[in-house]
Amino acid sequence: MTSAATSPAADIQASPEPGTLASAEPGTQARAEPGTQVGAASASAGGLPLDGITVIALEQAVAAPFATRQLADLGARVIKVERPGVGDFARDYDQAVHGQASYFVWLNRGKQSIELDVKSREGGAVMAALLARADVFVQNLVPGAAGRLGLGTETLRERHPKLITCSISGYGPDGPYARKKAYDLLVQCEAGLLSVTGTPDEPAKAGISVADIAAGMYAYSGILAALYERERTGRGTSLDVAMLDALGEWMSQPFYYSVYGGRPARRTGARHASISPYGPYAAAGGDQVFLGLQNEREWVILCEKILNRPDLVSDERFTTNTRRVEHDAELTPIIEEALAAIPAVSLTEALDEAGIANARLRTPEQFAAHPQLQARDRWRDVPTPGGPVRALLPPVSVPGREAAMGAVPSLGEHTDVILTELGFGAAR
Repeated sequence: MTSAATSPAADIQASPEPGTLASAEPGTQARAEPGTQVGAASASAGGLPLDGITVIALEQAVAAPFATRQLADLGARVIKVERPGVGDFARDYDQAVHGQASYFVWLNRGKQSIELDVKSREGGAVMAALLARADVFVQNLVPGAAGRLGLGTETLRERHPKLITCSISGYGPDGPYARKKAYDLLVQCEAGLLSVTGTPDEPAKAGISVADIAAGMYAYSGILAALYERERTGRGTSLDVAMLDALGEWMSQPFYYSVYGGRPARRTGARHASISPYGPYAAAGGDQVFLGLQNEREWVILCEKILNRPDLVSDERFTTNTRRVEHDAELTPIIEEALAAIPAVSLTEALDEAGIANARLRTPEQFAAHPQLQARDRWRDVPTPGGPVRALLPPVSVPGREAAMGAVPSLGEHTDVILTELGFGAAR
């Protein structure tokens, strides 16, 4: 069995660290090739793309769990390493879903949970046995923590040349911000997202964990690319994903607009900052309908077929998108005056008929009952310790295949079976 770091716990200062596993007696364990499954297969259907792939996830919060859940949905076996008695701190973010955290339920289906103190000698040996059989290792501990645990990229790649390692951090492994703590809202600030989100009077954060999700998606795609590369080269690779870099990529358009356009990006509430008309408009009774244009042909159609104002097409204030943006404060009341007598339902039907993109503002509850999702049978039931929950199928649909979408694990649910299968005694 390949040995992990054996420094006394007092010499290791990882924070936050996975929890404490009651001492387990190590058995004799032969080195297994990557892809060797530890224990029973996950809840995947046969023939999924990542069947036979094992992922060890020393993860918490959102970014890394989001990445590894995508891998689990594709059939990979994801073993989530958690602190005993506490686990991933996202388990306690709220109690909204049958007494469980909405974040944890969302991010951790299809995984197996093992409680393990990787700072202890015994826990380190278990971790070494897991990694000896792994294809992918994902971690998002605070910068430097993995290295102090003997789980740094160079160490692991030297021991396991076929292993793919993925480290997710707030600001990257070097530079002046390398050791700065990073949470989603704070990275939104540093990436400039809040400067372009909200109203002219007040910035606003995005309503979802967009920095975490961006990092998780790039980690996921990077891992898939690394697995593909390994098929050709026989060797693993090391990936670093920073939340700032991931969200920064998504901020490229405001950056180009501001830096090269010589003007600051604007906060425009629910309206588009650089396209007009594009946003909410009041119909009959004050009901809102969102509509958006992408070209001058659509502007002509809107004026002639919906607004019944063909004169607007040649109005010098509105002849180009740039001019419409500059005069949006004048254009909006003109549009709303023309729409004031049209009920929202009739308006959306007319817009659809004319080929003008539009939408109604929905709440999360209304989204959950969306007729398009129901018509396409996009919902499935997923088991959780507190009871079944509805979950959307992953966005990528493949004919003849369906994502694994396995159960959400309780804390340490699979500890004993994994320890036994590795040749260790069950936790006491």
